[in-house]
Amino acid sequence: MKFQYGETTMKEWNYRRFIISFFLSAMILFAALTAGCKGNTEKEAAKRPEVAGVATTAVSLSTVDDVYEATGTVRSDNTSTVASRAMGVVTSLLVREGDTVKAGQVLLVIDDRDAASRVRAANMAVESAKQNKSLAESTWRRYKNMFDEKALSRQEMEQIETQKKVAEAEYERTVAMAQEAKTYLSFTRITAPVPGRVTQKHIDAGSMVSPGVPLLVIEGGGGSYIEASVDAGLGDKVKTGLVVEAVVETLNEPITGTIREVFPSVDPLSRTFMIKVGLKDARPRSGLFARVRIPVGKREAILVPNQAIVRKGQLTGVYVVDSQGTVIYRLIRTGNTFVRGTEILSGLTVNDRIIISGTERVTDGDILMGGKTK
Repeated sequence: MKFQYGETTMKEWNYRRFIISFFLSAMILFAALTAGCKGNTEKEAAKRPEVAGVATTAVSLSTVDDVYEATGTVRSDNTSTVASRAMGVVTSLLVREGDTVKAGQVLLVIDDRDAASRVRAANMAVESAKQNKSLAESTWRRYKNMFDEKALSRQEMEQIETQKKVAEAEYERTVAMAQEAKTYLSFTRITAPVPGRVTQKHIDAGSMVSPGVPLLVIEGGGGSYIEASVDAGLGDKVKTGLVVEAVVETLNEPITGTIREVFPSVDPLSRTFMIKVGLKDARPRSGLFARVRIPVGKREAILVPNQAIVRKGQLTGVYVVDSQGTVIYRLIRTGNTFVRGTEILSGLTVNDRIIISGTERVTDGDILMGGKTK
């Protein structure tokens, strides 16, 4: 029987030498590749041109208002709802939503055949009553002379006077009815009560309208306000005259407003009360959704100028300059937008250096001329 111990030991040693040699070779190759990549990166950075013409600033903390955000709707200060005072079918609609109108301009016409017929009948009644009144006056004068000559009794004279008064009253009544018929006829031509712009239209040509039913809404010139609901628990902090910020959809920047009215009653279902915020420097279209930011305290936050924020598709970030002067596009998460800038919730820390002007001149990885810090 042969003893195999020495042969087995040699095989294991050869295997270990192979493994060690393999790992040493792999490490040498990795080091060579890393050095080559580093060298290429340094060469590329050295070849990249330096960018000038941008402004930077160091990030710092700012004191901002701790705000409560109320939602509401933009309203116009001068809104007129146009309704009909006559019943009938709309034969002509002369305006559309968005049209600008003058005071007294005809907006729509209602079928006036029935109203015109009433006017004609009323005029005929006036003419008949006028003739009867004239006859009664002539009869009264004739009988008055007879009464003065003692040829007529007082009772007969009183009867003539009564007939004269009845004829006069009938004439006045028919004149009033004629005037009423003419007024009703004028109701078939609905005109603009104020100059402005047609913002809502609730009818079309051929529609049946009734008295008191809104047909059109016209917004006149003047200011705008936001009608918003506020949590009842903030009743002691919301006062008239308080200056607030408002963000209206379609507007890029916040606008300044002042609370001009606080409703005293609280909605028992939503536990909120209404406020009106007058807008100073802007007149957004009524009906737009708005957010009102009401200051309820103070806190510290990182604010950056709005122009420093760069949006790339769905990404939001800023250009940060590191200690070597390299421009890096850093993603951020934003919070409230103030007149002074936008709040940064994450992505930046105090003393980070960011580009606030000339962001269109740089890209990620550029070298900022004179941007290296010592």
